[in-house]
Amino acid sequence: MSSAPPGSEASTSGSSPSSRGVVIGTVRGPEGAYLTGADGQALYLWAGDSNRKSNCSGECTTEWPPLITKTTGIPSGGITAAGLGTIIRSDGSKQVTYMGHPLYYFAADSGVGAPSGEGIDSFGARWWLVAPSGAAITSAIPPPSGY
Repeated sequence: MSSAPPGSEASTSGSSPSSRGVVIGTVRGPEGAYLTGADGQALYLWAGDSNRKSNCSGECTTEWPPLITKTTGIPSGGITAAGLGTIIRSDGSKQVTYMGHPLYYFAADSGVGAPSGEGIDSFGARWWLVAPSGAAITSAIPPPSGY
């Protein structure tokens, strides 16, 4: 069973991504404006990635499916085309990036407007929603107690 959101191009079970590209848009929620992919699902960046390279593999991609495409990302809703790109993953697939950050879905997200992965610390680093500027949205995490 694929852990990619419905209608996404992400593929974890051998099916082929679409040849049209995937639309990257934005939505506004309590966290502020953030990037969305197929069907309005929230997109995340991972603090564990570096130098325009995805370090998420194996079990990580089951919980955090990479946004995969055969072509490129298609900008919508305030996303700049210049900010979109792709990287080649270790398995040869093409992952969409924004402002150099590889993009991922969170498999446990329950639907549009319900991003539940914001600030989660898993696989050795935190996962953040992505602002239209390309910055991580980190304001949702309260400071440690005692501050």
